[in-house]
Amino acid sequence: LEKYWMDEGNTEWDSTQNLRVGPSIILIDPQLGDNIGSSARAMLNCGLNDLRLVRPRDGWPNPKAIAMASGAKEVLDKTRVYNTTLEAVADLDFVLATTARMRDLSKTVLTPKQAAERIIQHTDLGGKSGVLFGPERSGLTNDDIVLADAVINVPLNPEFSSLNLAQAVLLLGYEWLQKKLTHLEVPGAWGQSVPATILEREFFYQRLETELDECGFLYPDHLAPTIKRNLRSMFNKTSLTQQEVKTLHGIVTALTKKKSKNRK
Repeated sequence: LEKYWMDEGNTEWDSTQNLRVGPSIILIDPQLGDNIGSSARAMLNCGLNDLRLVRPRDGWPNPKAIAMASGAKEVLDKTRVYNTTLEAVADLDFVLATTARMRDLSKTVLTPKQAAERIIQHTDLGGKSGVLFGPERSGLTNDDIVLADAVINVPLNPEFSSLNLAQAVLLLGYEWLQKKLTHLEVPGAWGQSVPATILEREFFYQRLETELDECGFLYPDHLAPTIKRNLRSMFNKTSLTQQEVKTLHGIVTALTKKKSKNRK
């Protein structure tokens, strides 16, 4: 990376800083250790080093991943494993989900280049971002995608649009790196509040769902999961801040107090 920057005629490259500002790469249900290792190698090629795994099929650490990483040891050494997607993204406040097909969820759709720009803009404001990648065979589920602020769709041959896991990671990492190398950081501010983390959002959603369930809104039962996903998708499109989440909690509190008073 340092050589690339110098070859482009730039003299202000700090080879230690880029690994602290890139998005986290989250692999959901990865099946093959080889693909995890190849993804780690692709990450380090692009200056990324925060790899998170959710339920890797063959466990972790994986000797096949180490072999395929071809020296990307610093990525593998830092890799963290989680039981759920929510746990893996809980500390992040801007998450994008990769998908090769359109879903029934209403989401903003970005190209890899647009996604890279959004991630860097978010980082400039002090946010923490991540990109979700699904398992090799089936891709992400709707329950995973609904946690994201937007989705990334790569414009490829519609007759054959699936990518190898490591290819997908490399493609997103490459676009991020090219944008980063030419990006002039512009100091910004979130105003009076910072973005709400995924965990803070999820806590509110679960509280809201509890109240909606008690008042009979989540009916009929077989549609409840779809209604919950739609609620999350609707709120996530607004990029909620911590202050906005507090306001929403206050609204729920006021409404539930009113309901309790009426009952009495």
